[in-house]
Amino acid sequence: MTRFAGRTLRATHAWAGVALLLCAAALVGWPIDRETLDWQPALAFTQPWRAITAVAVHYNGIHLAGALAGTVLTGALGVAANVPARIVWAWLVAWPLTQFGLLIKPELLHYGGVSGVVHAGVAAIIVFLLVQKQRAQRLIGAAMLIGILIKVLGETPWGPALRHPEGWGIAVAPIAHATGAVAGAVCALIALLLFKTDRPEPS
Repeated sequence: MTRFAGRTLRATHAWAGVALLLCAAALVGWPIDRETLDWQPALAFTQPWRAITAVAVHYNGIHLAGALAGTVLTGALGVAANVPARIVWAWLVAWPLTQFGLLIKPELLHYGGVSGVVHAGVAAIIVFLLVQKQRAQRLIGAAMLIGILIKVLGETPWGPALRHPEGWGIAVAPIAHATGAVAGAVCALIALLLFKTDRPEPS
């Protein structure tokens, strides 16, 4: 295996590790009191760690199951795309930024869930694919971009802070999907522009 292939393999392992970490957080946080971990704009700067722990909060079994499925799918997409370490770091940085972005909707007094960070991961993958030399990768990235735009814009994140989709039994916050997608895309773009290649291995 070449050094490049070795770095790519380790990066995709790291990407999968982030996905597993998110899944583990959701499972560990399930029995914990939600207000101990959730995002609250009133506590954004006195308890900023809530921007991390909010992913551990889910409001019913359907919410948790959907979160786990979306996270596993995002992990698989990143591995299939062979994302480099720069994109892994971009996803990690976008994690808390997703929640801080919710400050634009101060009426959203509580937020919990991993879906915003999942959207960040998907957006980071899309940016990576769009800048690749292979036409097939760019086409996949373009198709994914159209899909995420239709989804996020179709949820009208500029509208009411909460929606009540049929069958979920909980309120959802479309703005979290939007802030996640923007955070993931911006962090990935910055990572790709500032760090042209991943750090070389020592000889």
